[in-house]
Amino acid sequence: MELRQLTYFVAVCEELSFSRAAARCFISQSAISHQIARLEHDLGVQLFERSTRSVVPTDASTRLLPLAKQMLGLESAIRASIRTTGPRIRLTANMSFATRSLTAIAGAREAHPGAEIEFVIKPFRQRVAAVADGDCDLALIRGSVQQAGLIVEQLWVEDLTLAAAPAHPLAGRTDVTLSELSAYPLLLPPESEQVLIHNVIRAAFADLPVGPTYGPPIPPDHTATMELINHPDAWTALYANSSTEGIATLSLADQRLRIPVSAVLRADTRRTPILATLLDGLHGA
Repeated sequence: MELRQLTYFVAVCEELSFSRAAARCFISQSAISHQIARLEHDLGVQLFERSTRSVVPTDASTRLLPLAKQMLGLESAIRASIRTTGPRIRLTANMSFATRSLTAIAGAREAHPGAEIEFVIKPFRQRVAAVADGDCDLALIRGSVQQAGLIVEQLWVEDLTLAAAPAHPLAGRTDVTLSELSAYPLLLPPESEQVLIHNVIRAAFADLPVGPTYGPPIPPDHTATMELINHPDAWTALYANSSTEGIATLSLADQRLRIPVSAVLRADTRRTPILATLLDGLHGA
């Protein structure tokens, strides 16, 4: 058993998808599948029930997950204990913020050569928890949170991208309205996984006589792009920087669907020069 295998195992448990776990860990899907298979062989148990539509952790995975996280936490503690002291910041986000974050980090390191800045990939709830418990200094999130001991600082605003299959009747139009879209199925992940997009869509239709027509939820291990190709009469809403390769984007004539992107920090965080530089870079990246 290797620590990297535990890292991949935790990623698959949290993402419930080998492809998303591979992207999160910056390796290929075949490589992560191979390492999980090796871990299963070493432990003598099956960790996941796999099918073409889902990845389901077994009871063995449920027992292993807290121990794996504990082991990985100990590794981080060991590395931290021998790390040279100096300015250090941990920024947590997801991959959709990677380009902007790395640009800001590069600028902050250039301005403060002795500083150490870590970029940590975590799901939404873990990002907020990591800031609250002091594991990370700031988190990037879409939307906002209200939690004692935390402050939220808006950095920029994004427009949601509306997309459909190239064969969709409204593809190619530059003046699509929400009323027109209401006649076609809207494909989104379950609301429990994408609360913000559901809220933005619901608010956009609130003043209209008709609401969206929801199609089947996008399964956890499927991409919106593939679902649109399979449902050429459907449409969806994507976060900025999402891939639109192979699909058509739609421009609304009557409004834009916008969401804020914010930094979450502890209320008692000291605004050091390097943290201030990093936040300025995120504002202007």
